Amino acid sequence: MPVSFRILPTHGLVYVRIEGDVRAFESLARFKEYAKHRDFRPGQKQLIDLSRVTGFDDDFPKLIELQARKADAFLANGAQSLTVYYAPCRQTRAFAQLLKRNWNPFPGVVTVIQDNEADALSILGMRMTSFRQLLEEAAKSRSGS
Repeated sequence: MPVSFRILPTHGLVYVRIEGDVRAFESLARFKEYAKHRDFRPGQKQLIDLSRVTGFDDDFPKLIELQARKADAFLANGAQSLTVYYAPCRQTRAFAQLLKRNWNPFPGVVTVIQDNEADALSILGMRMTSFRQLLEEAAKSRSGS
């Protein structure tokens, strides 16, 4: 299960893409990298692209540990966070619903599920209509072009 993330500082956003079967231990390892990244900030908006997820494991102790670490990081210093899950098919929406329920005890995290890239981006305050446009614009702004 490859998990990749790109922090887009000019947008106050992190784009996360998950492919294949989601494994809690791999997700936890990648989250630790993200939380230590120099561009990480509590309250950063999250765009989680689940469009390539094919399944997920049920290692609930690791999932609970991952959730606790995320809550500590996202909500540090009273920050609030917006997470948008892009889940374009029935299977990915079911997984997104599971993830969304895990945030219910944390009122500082607002979660939304979308099945359309343009709508997901709009909720995050972006004017682009595709993730590709978002990532291309972020690459241009980072290189100064």
